[in-house]
Amino acid sequence: MTIEEQFNEVISDFVGAQSVVKIADIQSLWNDYGVISRFGVVGGKVDSVVVKQVRLPEGNNHPRGWNSANSHQRKIMSYQVEIAWYQQYSSQCCAQSRVPKCYGAAMAPNQFLMVLEDLDAAGFSRRVNQPSLAEMESCLAWLAHFHARFMQQQPKDLWQIGTYWHLATRPDEWAALDDLALKNAAEKIDQRLNECGYQTLVHGDAKLANFCFSGSGAEVAAVDFQYVGGGCGMKDVAYFIGSCLDEDDCERYQDRLLDFYFVTLSHALSGQGQEQISADIERVWRPMFALAWTDFHRFIKGWSPGHWKIHGYSERLAQQVLADLNS
Repeated sequence: MTIEEQFNEVISDFVGAQSVVKIADIQSLWNDYGVISRFGVVGGKVDSVVVKQVRLPEGNNHPRGWNSANSHQRKIMSYQVEIAWYQQYSSQCCAQSRVPKCYGAAMAPNQFLMVLEDLDAAGFSRRVNQPSLAEMESCLAWLAHFHARFMQQQPKDLWQIGTYWHLATRPDEWAALDDLALKNAAEKIDQRLNECGYQTLVHGDAKLANFCFSGSGAEVAAVDFQYVGGGCGMKDVAYFIGSCLDEDDCERYQDRLLDFYFVTLSHALSGQGQEQISADIERVWRPMFALAWTDFHRFIKGWSPGHWKIHGYSERLAQQVLADLNS
């Protein structure tokens, strides 16, 4: 039996199928770490699945030059975390925080395999590059329900601190940062985010590209859980808004979007019988928005100083945060 036949047999076993056949590759994983593909299913309960196959490369050719043992180990850990997420946590998500079902996952030396529900077939076939405010609110509603569902839950087998940019896992980018005021404040910003009240699970990479939309845009599902872990929900919210809007629109719509998120979070908590803490969560978390935004701003300035997300709005928030920390 060839390696390809063995691989297909494993997928077939996970979905209880007679056989599977690759339809197409959907996308390559970051830095050539593998591929996401769609497979047709013969004689199974579903017609198709999406397979995430990770093959750790021999060499490391990071597109921005960030090649290090630290970077490689972070990637290995991220795939271990993603498998733990799908095996232990994903089934706890509600319809308002929709994620793909996991039919099976496996690990072998230098390889990871996840066989997942095909969200296109489940009605989430749209991808959005320039979202309307209503579509942004659909994603913020997903985040609010996700954060409510996992409020105060310990991130066992996940990242203890979620997000891919948090300070402890990004020493190279911190060292490269030439904004000395921001560099010197990085540890205090990180500490305040990590110690603020009402920690939850954060998606950790909640950018627009990781949301799949229904035809109307009123419902979304999320993918890519490599950096899910503990944290303040404002990390996801700030990162998501920053992935959607330019400088002027960040300024224009910040309050509206935050208001929508917190109203939805309150409703989600009420649905879980936790309405008594919703007002206090908003009191604690609202001031964390500027810190969360500045925390990512610190990372991006060290990682890619010419990035489009480094703009006047981000600089103004950072200056506000630094002034507050020094007062």
